[in-house]
Amino acid sequence: MAITDKPDTGEHGLGTSLKPRHVTMISIAGVIGAGLFVGSANAIATAGPAVLLAYFFAGTLVILVMRMLGEMATANPDTGSFSTYATRALGHWAGFSVGWLYWWFWVLVIPVEATAAAAILTNWLGGAQWMWALIIVVALTATNLISVGNYGEFEFWFALVKVVAIIAFIGLGIAAILGWLPDSEVSGVDQLWASGGFMPLGFGAVIAAMLTTMFSFMGSEIVTIAAAESKDPAKGITRATNSVIWRISIFYFGSIFVIVTLVPWNELDPATGSYQFVLSKMGIPHAETIMDIVILTAVASCLNSALYTASRMLYSLGERGDAPRAVKKITANGVPWVAVIASMVLGFLAVVGNYILPEKLFTYLLATTGAVALFVYLAIASSQLVLRRQLDRDGERPAVRMWLYPWLTYLAIGFIVFVLVMMVVRPEQRSSILLSAVLAAVTVIGGIIVQRRNTRRDKVAARVSGDSA
Repeated sequence: MAITDKPDTGEHGLGTSLKPRHVTMISIAGVIGAGLFVGSANAIATAGPAVLLAYFFAGTLVILVMRMLGEMATANPDTGSFSTYATRALGHWAGFSVGWLYWWFWVLVIPVEATAAAAILTNWLGGAQWMWALIIVVALTATNLISVGNYGEFEFWFALVKVVAIIAFIGLGIAAILGWLPDSEVSGVDQLWASGGFMPLGFGAVIAAMLTTMFSFMGSEIVTIAAAESKDPAKGITRATNSVIWRISIFYFGSIFVIVTLVPWNELDPATGSYQFVLSKMGIPHAETIMDIVILTAVASCLNSALYTASRMLYSLGERGDAPRAVKKITANGVPWVAVIASMVLGFLAVVGNYILPEKLFTYLLATTGAVALFVYLAIASSQLVLRRQLDRDGERPAVRMWLYPWLTYLAIGFIVFVLVMMVVRPEQRSSILLSAVLAAVTVIGGIIVQRRNTRRDKVAARVSGDSA
């Protein structure tokens, strides 16, 4: 494995072996995580059938944010994505802060997904969970180290399984609604209002469910990072941005509609998962095994992307002088190997911590990421406000443009602030937002210190250059 340290000239950059089908599937898979198959039961239990409104509100915000990000990314594709754009629009401190927060988020995804996958494999094959977790993490790290094309190929097939599973679920759901499944215990649409009405717990419950569903969409932005390692970044980003509406509509809104239409919302068991419960009611044999396979695939996909995304963000931070220089080292295939291994090691240490740390302490650690998605969305919207003015001033028209600028951007920012306030107000979300705010404050302070250091350094360099002249 030949290794190089990328020079400032960019002579030896990241690989560009991601194919169009890889970028397309990465964009599709970005919004499909294990949380949809299992965690949606929690959201449904919180709001009842009105959870559809929660997914609608959260999905609309993600569509607007992706449109803003798509505009900036098609104008200037960069593996640092929104972190780089925040630096250009808001200052070095902003790019530093959002980059490290985002890296931290994905590093902590590694232990969560590795533990979930290990639990399924232990149930199937026996053995220690930590052993399976280690095998999974090491195997996916190896695929990430070979080449970005290798990561894309694995993600393509992982994504394909998830997409086929959801489309099959929706197809079976429609057949059950119409009464076409002979062994089904459920049919019709009466469950939308049968158990206490469409909104049995009030609109406040919809807001609470929205706070849960908001974070299930995290990952849709990965395509803007991955597309920078393809031969035609702008085309891939344009296609992904334009398709985000139907992706969210079908995968989330469509599948959740099937669930709340067919079964009583108050009978769902979050431990079982909404998909498995509905499949069993449809009379589908081996529903538990089928969902275990799908969930294992979804978890592996998320873990694969977590390693990839964390490593690329760390590499980008190194490029901008915000991380140790060593993370810029790349292989001959254009893989930032130090960044991959560093993210993997820290992620696996968190896996170990999940077993040896007190449960409450590890919960607090995870809670520090609770509002990171909203902080990232806020940075994207704020950056787009500034950079769009520059694009208009320079007469540039990227392939993707934000709708009704700047009013929809302001609306998105207002909605994000509203959600953050609601997290403070609601007791069950308060610790998450407070711990996330503490982490954000620490990174912002670090970013300000780095920015001031760089400013002083630049002034000294300018003075020396002037004296030499």
